[in-house]
Amino acid sequence: MTTTHPAPAAGTDRATRAHRVRAAAYRMRHHILDMGEAQGQGYVGQALGAADVLAAVYTDQLRHRPDDPQWAGRDRFLLSTGHYAIALYAALAEAGTVPAAELATYGSDDSRLPMSGMASYTPGMEISGGSLGHGLTVAVGMALGLRLRGSQARVINFLSDGELDEGSTWEAAMGAAHHRLGHITALVDMNALQADGPTRQVLGTEPAEDKWTAAGWFAQRVDGNDADALLAAFDTVAQRADPHGAPSVILCDTRIGRGVPLLETREKAHFMRIDADEWQPCRDQLTAGHQGAQAR
Repeated sequence: MTTTHPAPAAGTDRATRAHRVRAAAYRMRHHILDMGEAQGQGYVGQALGAADVLAAVYTDQLRHRPDDPQWAGRDRFLLSTGHYAIALYAALAEAGTVPAAELATYGSDDSRLPMSGMASYTPGMEISGGSLGHGLTVAVGMALGLRLRGSQARVINFLSDGELDEGSTWEAAMGAAHHRLGHITALVDMNALQADGPTRQVLGTEPAEDKWTAAGWFAQRVDGNDADALLAAFDTVAQRADPHGAPSVILCDTRIGRGVPLLETREKAHFMRIDADEWQPCRDQLTAGHQGAQAR
């Protein structure tokens, strides 16, 4: 029998759910470091920072079938930020859609796991990410299509704070509110860093929560590295669920390199070059931090 994941959260207390999310995020971060070592560089910092958000989505929220990624009844998760693909591969491995052993092929020739996400290559990847600002526009069209089909599936779009610089993002935001696409949830990684520097210096987007509210969305802002806070925000979205109501956005304040102090303090963190002798210390720090948190 085909199994649909995640298991329904109803009847499960939030502390148990949060423990499950934290455990998944820890394993995902190890996957991210292992994939990063294969290339010696990449968007490892963003992936580590976003691991808790993706763990919450795939462990607690997204209805999907690991052995049937094209199942018609699935919720859709759209990775607008294609360069975050390394984080999504870790989530897909944790979910069972991609074999964990396949992560070793990340970024290599003929791999199904290219450095920038390609939907035609990777099972479970809904769209190809490239130029920023396209994901939410696709989410709006997908949500409208699902409505016309009578589907109850949700559309969850992950985007970056850098994408708040893009006019297409705000056009899509207004379109989603206009059409009352209440089955859309946007997750914005507010890690405060872009390729050209700190977000606040490139183009100020604060107060971001007010801007989304003004565009007609139900907006929340949480610590994106806190499983309890993420689940509380998702629960609030669920309590307000109305497929013909306002769309929802969760602004997730995350920290680049989260869980690995060596990388959290690295100055050039957008696209990281990590020396060969640093990978094991990174893993050691990740493990020590997780064990310390478990002991508290």
